[in-house]
Amino acid sequence: MATVIIGPFSLERVVNAVEKVRQRLLKAAGALRSANIPYAVVGGNAVALWVSRVDESAVRNTQDVDLLVRRTDFTAVKMALESAGFVYRHTAGLDVFLDNPSATPREAVHLVFANEKVRPQEPLKTPDVTESEEYPGGPGLRVISLAALVQIKLTAFRDKDRMHLRDLIEVGLINADWPARLAPELGQRLRELLNTPEG
Repeated sequence: MATVIIGPFSLERVVNAVEKVRQRLLKAAGALRSANIPYAVVGGNAVALWVSRVDESAVRNTQDVDLLVRRTDFTAVKMALESAGFVYRHTAGLDVFLDNPSATPREAVHLVFANEKVRPQEPLKTPDVTESEEYPGGPGLRVISLAALVQIKLTAFRDKDRMHLRDLIEVGLINADWPARLAPELGQRLRELLNTPEG
């Protein structure tokens, strides 16, 4: 087993980690916007952006950037992100764009393809990039709609997806009216979370 090297406590490193994610998101989204490529911010950043609209103190930081794009746009996406300085890798079945050649997959933009199942066993395909809205008065980000974000999170339903859904429930963005709007399997998953808000 490898030895873990533990450095000193550092609030500066914590702040830097959050800022690096923010800069990565703005840089990647800006490159796609400049190239007129449709996209939407998804994943933990989308959850944070939605939660922040209700309660800034409830925002949870995330370590990577997830962008929803169409597979038919992949070549254009690759050109745009590489032109912005990102380094493409296909690893563990994922298409990622690293900050630099020596970066880890945590320091990357991860692509999620619209209108496809992320995993074969999942009940629904991902939404289209059109199910998004413009970040008002901000840096030109397109953020996945709340309904589409909830669908993505309920479809994946991993530990971190359940955590993100509970964040949305906690601030009141999701309530007991939501399960009836969803496909039956997703509605049942959401009821489980609504009934167990503390996990």
